[in-house]
Amino acid sequence: MTPDHKNVFDPAVVAELSARISALTPVTLPLWGKMSVDQMLAHCNVSYEMVYEDRHARPNWLMRWVLKTIVKSKVVGATPYAKNSPTAPAFRMAGAKDFALEQQRLLAFLERVQRDGERTFNGKESASFGPLTSSEWNVLFYKHLDHHLMQFGV
Repeated sequence: MTPDHKNVFDPAVVAELSARISALTPVTLPLWGKMSVDQMLAHCNVSYEMVYEDRHARPNWLMRWVLKTIVKSKVVGATPYAKNSPTAPAFRMAGAKDFALEQQRLLAFLERVQRDGERTFNGKESASFGPLTSSEWNVLFYKHLDHHLMQFGV
């Protein structure tokens, strides 16, 4: 794993992330951005839905090429996300979400990723970026989640 990002395949890191997620309440306010806490949790779940559920349409070949060529390095690279960064359409949230449900889903997804382990993710196909190494998956998961947990002060 890269030294810049904690390892989501490590049970201690998952416990730390889970504690941060569990510290959120339905009235936790963002330090920046437009999403409510329930929307943020639903937004974070999309990354895992794309791995474990058949909920989201796969980008067409041209969009996959653009994503792999231009966006991938930003998503799986070491540079942190900027505040108020643009987001892909599948990740945009409108309307109220069920806070407790989204929180529980996110906790369960984290546990599942950790349980499945690095071997499962090494070479695993991303719908947007093609095959990724387990290190790239780790950065994708950790960096995104950490960014939004910091957004909500946890």
